[in-house]
Amino acid sequence: MPIKQTWKNIFWLLLGVLLAWLILPFFQRLPGINPVAEPLKVTPAAAFTNQEDRTISVFETTSASVVYITTTDKVVDYWTRNVSERPSGTGTGFIWDQQGHIVTNYHVVEGYKTAKVRLSDQRNFEADVVGVSPRHDLAVLKLRNTKDLPPAVKIGSSHDLKVGQTVLAIGNPFGLDHTLTTGVVSALGRSIDGEGQGNTMEDLIQTDAAINPGNSGGPLLDSSGRVIGVNVAIYSPSGASAGIGFAIPVDTVNRVVPQLVKNGRYIRPVLGITMNDQVNESVGERLGVKGVLVLEVAPNSPAAKAGLRGTVARANDELVLGDIIQAIDGKPVTGASELSATMDKYNLNDVIKVQILRDGSSEQELDIQLTLQR
Repeated sequence: MPIKQTWKNIFWLLLGVLLAWLILPFFQRLPGINPVAEPLKVTPAAAFTNQEDRTISVFETTSASVVYITTTDKVVDYWTRNVSERPSGTGTGFIWDQQGHIVTNYHVVEGYKTAKVRLSDQRNFEADVVGVSPRHDLAVLKLRNTKDLPPAVKIGSSHDLKVGQTVLAIGNPFGLDHTLTTGVVSALGRSIDGEGQGNTMEDLIQTDAAINPGNSGGPLLDSSGRVIGVNVAIYSPSGASAGIGFAIPVDTVNRVVPQLVKNGRYIRPVLGITMNDQVNESVGERLGVKGVLVLEVAPNSPAAKAGLRGTVARANDELVLGDIIQAIDGKPVTGASELSATMDKYNLNDVIKVQILRDGSSEQELDIQLTLQR
């Protein structure tokens, strides 16, 4: 009798488990009960906007021409004396021409004669630094191997930029290669301190496109995919993007880079005069005028040939002030750095109109044909 009762208990237990297995899913579907997890139905996407289409097109067309630059130091192991390479700095650059020239910032390769360049297809190349201009924070590298290079970038212009127009930046922030950020031209004609003491970088493009460490040397593009600037710096207390970035205008780049390729350095036009800001300030306050006092005129210089006069000290210690340059082609100049930055925009054999104040009262205008600094 006890055995029969045991089998009955087992039967009812199994029957209860079976019923629970069959009924439980029904209760799980009731409101308030945990639902069965199932993938949701995918909602079809709307078509890309025209702006999105242009942004995607610019990135897909240009990103292959943007490269990742690494500088390395040779390190000797103290115990084994084995020599190895250690990454030192990184940055961005872009292919300038099919001869393998790469444009980047000077501070990316400062102090190095060689660098490693990685393309978007992950191929690595050795490159030599063939020209630098610390004043403009620009450098040119030359790839040792130019086989199957992506196309060079398309060059635009920067003199006709408008505040508010769309811009795109491609770079390698924090080592994350080929990153795209977008924004607008926030301002034009900005000035910041550049490389070296007393070097001010003039006429920069300000943008809110995110620029972070590693973006330096990368292209700033317009919505047509043309390079309109080279990303150079950010303004941020933390060192990361705070919505204020700067780029070197492409008009400057397109003037400087050919000289770096040809000469290894930038040779700028000169007037052939000596000037001093402290003297300018003192004379300006005394005469109540603004401008750049000419202290000396170099023999056979463009200034000398045009008749520009320097300051002369006579035998009785009387000081005869030279000409005061007040404007070049109608643009006022008030100091030596401002005059140098203005001259930087001209080329060999350009003729400029220099407005001067002679003898402290007589306003005159001279035509001066420029030669290059030697």
